[in-house]
Amino acid sequence: MKCPNCKSKDIGKIGVNQYYCWGCFIELSVNKGQINTHQVEEDGTLSSLDDLFAEDDRRISM
Repeated sequence: MKCPNCKSKDIGKIGVNQYYCWGCFIELSVNKGQINTHQVEEDGTLSSLDDLFAEDDRRISM
């Protein structure tokens, strides 16, 4: 899998269908072949970044 934001393959698994990009420090989740991207805020909440990427960029590519 590649990060849709920075294109890094340095992705770590943090849960079931949940990943973390060490290149740009965003959290990724996978649902039905689509990558959902989230920024981790200072208080630990997640803010969606999906609106920044085209749907083609968010498809899983291994």
